[in-house]
Formats: sequence, structure tokens, C-alpha cells
Amino acid sequence: MAKTALQVHGLNVRLVCRIFGISETCYRYQPKLSDENAEIADWLIRITHNPKNWGFGLCFLFLRNVKGYPWNHKRVYRIYRELELNLRIKPKKHIVREKLFNVIDDFNREGLTIDVDFSLPAERVVRALDRVIEWRGKPAVLRCDNGPEYVSKTLELWAKERDIHLEFIQPGNPQQNAYIERYNRTVRYDWLNQYLFESIQEVQDYATRWLWTYNHERPNTAIGGITPNQKLALAA
Repeated sequence: MAKTALQVHGLNVRLVCRIFGISETCYRYQPKLSDENAEIADWLIRITHNPKNWGFGLCFLFLRNVKGYPWNHKRVYRIYRELELNLRIKPKKHIVREKLFNVIDDFNREGLTIDVDFSLPAERVVRALDRVIEWRGKPAVLRCDNGPEYVSKTLELWAKERDIHLEFIQPGNPQQNAYIERYNRTVRYDWLNQYLFESIQEVQDYATRWLWTYNHERPNTAIGGITPNQKLALAA
């Protein structure tokens, strides 16, 4: 893509590299020894272009566990370093001040929904949960923190009507909900803080697209370096 922009639009190399978030070394990289090295380099550039923040560990797990390539760790890492992908430009902060309602499955760490808005009251939470239940099925237990939308009468009645147990973590102990806390950090670091969003709808649209990538392509070290979708398939 960078070379196409250079040829079609007549831009200089430095500007093209800044636009695509890659180093000039990465742009000028010439693979050594084999066509296979060129394939590894091509994959690494494609993976790190979007999402931009994937480090080497996720890149390697993606190639090994998701795509099934047999390349060894040292070989891939050497090319990763030669491309200077460890020196990529850090993202800018986004401008929309939003709230996110995230739901994951503890078993396979699958992201089930991301709802985005300036405010997410209990009524909005139960609507989102009902949508998840329609395609995923009803859970036996929901674990959540002590936010006002979760300790509300609305959610309590909703859960009681559906025979779902609400399990609240102790106030001031977010580690009791460590899976979702880690997931929330991933959401922000993986994409939310990567871009300059101009509207809530733009954030919601991106969240929906990212959720598919997270479940189907992003390796998760907590479940053995495979994707949530792969973990679910293994249990079927």
C-alpha cells in the first residue's frame, strides 16, 4: 500500500511512511535468502498495519496458531526486527468521551457485545444482555462490578425473571473480575486509543468490526495462544 501511494500520488518516502505508520527501513526492506522470508515480511507488515499496536508475541501466535505457518520464533523475530516494527509510531488519543458496556464469556474469553454511548443506564444494559441471550443463550451467572447500572433494581428484576444469578465483586477489588478488566484494557489499547473518533456511531461501528477480529483472529495468551473462536470449537 505504501509503495502504491508513492507511485500513484508522487509522495516522498518519508511522508508515505508517516501516513502508514511504518519506518523507512520497513519500507525499503529487501528480504534475504528466500521467497519465504518475503512472505513472512509481508505478513508482519499486514498484521501490524491494522491493528497497529500488536507486538511481536501476538504477531507470532497469529501466524503459528491462527494461520498455521510452521516458521520458528527466532526467524520471524529476526525479520520483525529488521523491519523495525518494534519502533512503530505510538497512537494518538481519541476525542470522543464515551462509555462502553463490555460482555465476555469467562470460558473462552469471547467478546459477546460492546455497547457504546455517552450514558449507559440499567435499561440500556438489560437491552444489550437480551440481545446477547437471543443468539448465545442464557447464562447461569453474570459477574459484574458495583456500578450503579449493575446494582440497580432494574437489573435485579431482569435477572430474577430469567433465573440468572448476579454475582457482584467486592467493592475496591477489581481483581475479582480480572478477565473483564484485562479485556477492557485490551479494548482501549487495541483500538479505542488508536484513532480520532468524531462521533459515538463511529466508535460503535468500529467496535463491532473489531469484535469479530478479536474473537476470530486475535490470539489470546490466557487460553493457550489461540483465538476465542478456536477455543469454543475445541469444546464442541
